[in-house]
Amino acid sequence: MELFKQTVHQLHCLLQAKEVSAAEITSSVLERMNAVEGDVQAYITKMQDTALQRAKAVDAKIQRGEPVSPLAGIPGAIKDNICTSGVKTTCASKILAGFTPPYNATVMEKLGEDAVIVGKANLDEFAMGGSTENSAFQSTRNPWDLTAVPGGSSGGSAAAVAAGEAIWALGSDTGGSIRQPAAYCGQVGLKPTYGRVSRYGLVAFASSLDQIGPISRDVTDCAYVMNAIAGYDAKDSTSINAAAPDFTKALVPGIKGLKIGLPREYFVPGMDPEVEKSIRRAIDQLVALGAELTEISMPHTQYALSAYYLIAPAEASSNLARYDGVGFGHRAAGGSDIIDMYRKTRSEAFGPEVKRRIMLGTYALSSGYYDAYYLKALKIRTLVKQDFDRAFEKVDVLITPTAPTTAFKFGEKADDPLSMYLQDVCTIPVNLAGVPAISIPCGFSGILPIGLQIIGKPLAEETIIRTAYTFEQNNDYHKRFAPLGEVK
Repeated sequence: MELFKQTVHQLHCLLQAKEVSAAEITSSVLERMNAVEGDVQAYITKMQDTALQRAKAVDAKIQRGEPVSPLAGIPGAIKDNICTSGVKTTCASKILAGFTPPYNATVMEKLGEDAVIVGKANLDEFAMGGSTENSAFQSTRNPWDLTAVPGGSSGGSAAAVAAGEAIWALGSDTGGSIRQPAAYCGQVGLKPTYGRVSRYGLVAFASSLDQIGPISRDVTDCAYVMNAIAGYDAKDSTSINAAAPDFTKALVPGIKGLKIGLPREYFVPGMDPEVEKSIRRAIDQLVALGAELTEISMPHTQYALSAYYLIAPAEASSNLARYDGVGFGHRAAGGSDIIDMYRKTRSEAFGPEVKRRIMLGTYALSSGYYDAYYLKALKIRTLVKQDFDRAFEKVDVLITPTAPTTAFKFGEKADDPLSMYLQDVCTIPVNLAGVPAISIPCGFSGILPIGLQIIGKPLAEETIIRTAYTFEQNNDYHKRFAPLGEVK
């Protein structure tokens, strides 16, 4: 049995039955990492020694008969914009290349000492991008096709799970950064309701949009990870003060009577015909399983992308102002005065995509333009949210593509930022509205996976998990493993 190909729940059962040890599972993943990481480049920082030590500590607990959590002893990856005490957190940026946080993010505390973390995963710099080509350190490859991108910004997390270099991972999602790479890499990715998972210790990109969530091999594993990380946190002022449910109770294969909405605006011009065919086939299957389909209109969807690319850069401009070479991180040498040092530090340490968004956001917030751009974008955001509110008066979930195409080739969109931004057209409205959504594999175009997005009402993660689980149990897309090494 190749342990690195198994799911969290399968490995947990094997651990409980003492048929394998956590050290054996971790060694299998680390051996896989050593074999394929040169091709995939999913990690910025590897934590192999620490991972094995933690795995052995979990084995000792199991031998003593102590209870362990479902994630205990099972190797995971953490996106490198989530603070980890004593371990570098770079955000894939030169400006934080040497930064080691003195504290853990709340999600790391919730995972606890039994969590086996094998590394910090690569991302687009400061989570700004949709391909993981914007990292200051390396470009992560898609395990299904090494000439294609893994998506972004959580491309390292998704690629690590798809390649067998981790069994599960955490990512962050500001405009699709969990769901789009999960779709491109054939994995399950969940963006929780805004406030469901603490953002404390997540290095901020756009504070009103960011959410941490899981990337996993199947929906069951997704529920396990959500159980570990969800819940109220007083350290996060945006955290929802409500008890998190047991998400595994939603793993019920039944959707009879479920009302599905199909928003026509999400089937955009230029969509890959294979993607549309797979999505419509999945919808037909859900209807055959007992769901009721209604076509609906969400008229302000067409404005969501424009609103997002004003709101997110504006918040980024504010959040990234702290990186000036004074408090922490990189400082440029040779500045003639403090203003010159600021300029040189930020000019040489930020990459082009981050600079583009900072400038865009600063302009939108500047005197004379605030009302014309940023304030108008906030009004559009309200209209987008109202579209969702009205839709959910009629239906329980919405079904859309996760992305309009499968993974594109490296460099294909590097000189065309607008074309890159359009890859997020199906995911961005979800972040503007703050609702939960999950991406699950629903087909292939050639060798490349296709993602189905299921969107739910606020705090209705259980409904989208149940819908996703029902679809998954009637298909085998999630059981396919990337043929890494066969495609160069």
